[in-house]
Amino acid sequence: MRYHRISQSVRDLGVSQDLIIYSHDTSQLLPPEIALHIFSYLPYQSLLTCALVSRRWRALADDQSLWKSLCLLRKWEWRVSPYATQPGSDGCSEHGLTSEDDEGMGDEEDSSDDDIQADDSGFASMDVDVPLPSPSSAILPVAGPSHQVRSSRTRHSAPSALPSPATIAPHLKARLRPDYKLLHQTHIRLRNRFTAGSYTLSNLQTRGAPNSHSNTIYCLQLYTYPETGMQVLFTGSKDRTIREWDLSTGAVIRVLDGVHESSVLSICVHRGLLASASSDRRVVVWDLARNAPVKVIRDHEDSVLCVRFDDRRLVSCSKDRTVRTYLFPNLAPQYVLGAHRAAVNAVSISSSHIVSVSGDRSLRVWDAETGALLSTLENHHRRGIASVDYRHPFVLSGSSDKHIRLLDVSTLKGWSTSPSVDKPAVVSELGRGVVCEACGNNTMTGETSQPPPRRRAHEDLVRSVALGSEFVVSGSYDFTVKVWDRQTGALVADLAGGHTGRIFCVGFDCTKIVSCGEDQRICIWDFSHGIDTSFIKL
Repeated sequence: MRYHRISQSVRDLGVSQDLIIYSHDTSQLLPPEIALHIFSYLPYQSLLTCALVSRRWRALADDQSLWKSLCLLRKWEWRVSPYATQPGSDGCSEHGLTSEDDEGMGDEEDSSDDDIQADDSGFASMDVDVPLPSPSSAILPVAGPSHQVRSSRTRHSAPSALPSPATIAPHLKARLRPDYKLLHQTHIRLRNRFTAGSYTLSNLQTRGAPNSHSNTIYCLQLYTYPETGMQVLFTGSKDRTIREWDLSTGAVIRVLDGVHESSVLSICVHRGLLASASSDRRVVVWDLARNAPVKVIRDHEDSVLCVRFDDRRLVSCSKDRTVRTYLFPNLAPQYVLGAHRAAVNAVSISSSHIVSVSGDRSLRVWDAETGALLSTLENHHRRGIASVDYRHPFVLSGSSDKHIRLLDVSTLKGWSTSPSVDKPAVVSELGRGVVCEACGNNTMTGETSQPPPRRRAHEDLVRSVALGSEFVVSGSYDFTVKVWDRQTGALVADLAGGHTGRIFCVGFDCTKIVSCGEDQRICIWDFSHGIDTSFIKL
């Protein structure tokens, strides 16, 4: 009777009966498990709105299981605290690849004083009498936020823009239990920083800094130690050394040297091992726990331009126009892939495929298990291809034609910064609609066609590319780093002013971009300033 009296009173005020029905919170009649299941279909924006409706809806919308599912969907993970007993995990980053112009990377070496020693070619690897190790357990510091916007500062093994372990330890102690809503919201804030171009710029190294590289820096990779979750930076240089950097202090904490006889052109770090490739025609595998080489391979007949490895195999490519593969645990030679007609400038790998690019303008996809050539994309760029990154099914390439190109190898659709390659229809296949630069959402617009996204190509050779889940990053001889929307190819950020010379390598994660080049600078473009990221697994 009370309901009918209220209904009659509301009708007297001219309110529709439909509003009376829908004003009742039916979720209160449902078991919590059913209500949560309904809420699980909502995007994160709707969950945030639902939390404002009532106390019950807030409790439902803030439930950790909902936010954990949203984080898992994007592969966003809570960093395991060093105070917990569980170790984290890590894989070999495929960011920061090294490559070069039409006739191969390492041409800068031709006029240098670094004499390349004459080697025997063929399958004649030189072994150091040490077994391949298990992952290293060294404890190293983690990267974090800074507190200025678009500022610039230089570090010479001095106080850092990134917090020290002592600074972040209280936060880690207080957060042994994951807060997935906080994790999701922090990632969204970082993504918005990328799209807004809000960063701080600092130099980990400048020319002449103490204990730093003494010549051009060709390659780098961010690496997170699996046992501790601590992140460091490795760099390789023309000075024939590899250095490990403490990102919280800017100090060099390890130098690997004494093996390479010429420039270190490429590095790959994974599960306690580091592989380095050099213009001395060698690939060296180092055990980080022992600080020593465990394998030296001398099979290539010219400079080794790129090296990548995972749990199963190591892959290298060279100016001798070949790609070579080796199998763990003993790195026994497996295949020599020799279809390219010019220097093979870069490779990228997955568990089942090898992608190689060359000065012959082609991109080739190989079966990693059988060595069979699966597909060849001739004239993939108008000039030689200098760099590549691959995350199945997407392959990203950069070229001396000054452009980058993203391609889905399963559909052969994608986008390019080159007007002669890119067509609006190709872009629309990847996702029709307008991408909101604030939240990154793709808003459907029916049958209305959209203009091509804003793009401003590099003005010189694109030496390095890195492919992420939402963004791609490119570094060029034009001294700039650019950030692009992975889905549409729209230019998100144009990072200039950090380098005074050609950029040779870039890498990035959800908090920062790192770059290096011939000016001997290591630039850190930090997008996490003022944000606590100590709980994010990098």
